[in-house]
Amino acid sequence: MKSAVLVFPGSNCDRDMAVALETVTGKKPEMVWHGDSALPDVDIIALPGGFSYGDYLRSGAMAARSHIISEVIKAADKGVKILGVCNGFQVLTEIGLLPGALMRNQNIEFICKDVPLIVAQNRSVFTSAYEENETITIPVAHHDGNFFADEATLDSLENEDRIAFRYGENINGSTRDIAGILNASGNVLGMMPHPERAIDPIHGGTDGLKLFEGLLG
Repeated sequence: MKSAVLVFPGSNCDRDMAVALETVTGKKPEMVWHGDSALPDVDIIALPGGFSYGDYLRSGAMAARSHIISEVIKAADKGVKILGVCNGFQVLTEIGLLPGALMRNQNIEFICKDVPLIVAQNRSVFTSAYEENETITIPVAHHDGNFFADEATLDSLENEDRIAFRYGENINGSTRDIAGILNASGNVLGMMPHPERAIDPIHGGTDGLKLFEGLLG
């Protein structure tokens, strides 16, 4: 499986994501600069965490206008797997590949800690290696992770089985405890917690590893 990791000014988890993908696939991912105009032929594209453009205007707003984004949208439409983590999730909502928005945390504070997540469904490629309703522990590190969408959108996410992860404890005010969602086709996942930081026991846990292993299926 071939992969690519996008890199924006201010990205700080791109190398973590690259290590996770290489660990599971056995191949180094292509590191794609935001100003590039073409993507390599890959099976998965990852939008990493960080603070692209210093969160200027709002998180993900500037990155959403990068040259490479039009190619990401085309790849998603073709069925390429797209994983957006933290800032990457914010970018995916900004470009319309996922609905809703990520707002300032309810307590107006930066949150950095391990949190329990509930695997809401295991019928997507991203969650297939987990058990449904399994509780896992994944780190978070965000200031704008409060997921919001209107009631009609939330009902659609529920009814279409597009909620991938929920917080076991609602740390940021996210509506309906949502921590990660899928697009209608199931090939795009956005999530605030960082699975790439939970793949090695030396880092304190390996509960993120199954997400990447599921991509090999």
